[in-house]
Amino acid sequence: MRSLREQLGFGEGELTPKLVILNGYPIAVVTAVTLHIVLLAGLLYLQTSSQSQALELVQPTVIKALLIDENPQVTNQRNQERRRVEDQRRKNEQAAAAQKRREDAAAQKRRDEAAAQKKATEERQRVADAKARTERETREREDAARAEALRQDKLAEEARERREEQARREREATADAAAAEAASSEFELIQSATGLIQQLVTENWSRPPSARNGMRAVIQIRMLPTGELIDATITQSSGDPAFDRSAENAVYRAAPFSELTALPIRVFNQNFRTLSLIFQPEDLLN
Repeated sequence: MRSLREQLGFGEGELTPKLVILNGYPIAVVTAVTLHIVLLAGLLYLQTSSQSQALELVQPTVIKALLIDENPQVTNQRNQERRRVEDQRRKNEQAAAAQKRREDAAAQKRRDEAAAQKKATEERQRVADAKARTERETREREDAARAEALRQDKLAEEARERREEQARREREATADAAAAEAASSEFELIQSATGLIQQLVTENWSRPPSARNGMRAVIQIRMLPTGELIDATITQSSGDPAFDRSAENAVYRAAPFSELTALPIRVFNQNFRTLSLIFQPEDLLN
């Protein structure tokens, strides 16, 4: 049977790579031979396409392929270990990627929460500022309203005081006029009642023969509001008992003075409850 060297066309004396073929690895040998053929074809193509340059062929490096017959069980264990390592690496990468995604999501969540908190803080501050501004404006309006109310109250109080002062002046003027009129009327009443009593007493006075001009007797009388006489007392004697008795008798004969009932009680109490009558003749001939 021909060897692989003979099948490939290499002679005994040629300097060619020595191939060591082991059972179970024909692919490596074929690959190596194919690679050499491709390199030689490329070199020949470059030599024919360029006439001006001389291409010096370099003898290829000898490639030694070592074919090792390995135990399939060990290969399977190695492949399993490699797959396990690869799976673990992928899991680690996936776990790292998941951890990074979680960290990125947590960071984004923190940023979102911070932004939301900042926005909420700004909103609360805006609401607080608006509330404070509203309260300030409300206080200013209330202060202005109170100031206006105080001003209106002051104006109303001044107007009321002016009205009261005017009314007081009018009342005083009316009272003065009424007092003057009352005083005039009262004076007239007193003069009228006094003149009436004097007239009645004079009409009832019978002067004794011993009466002379210049004699003077004062009798104090006390009366009731009905005009009845309570008593009559001589407070100043004329020096003539007959003259004094005649004056006293004239008072008793003239009583009661019923005309006094028409007087106001105040006027009666002030002027006629106690009254002094003067008996002093001036019309006698001697």
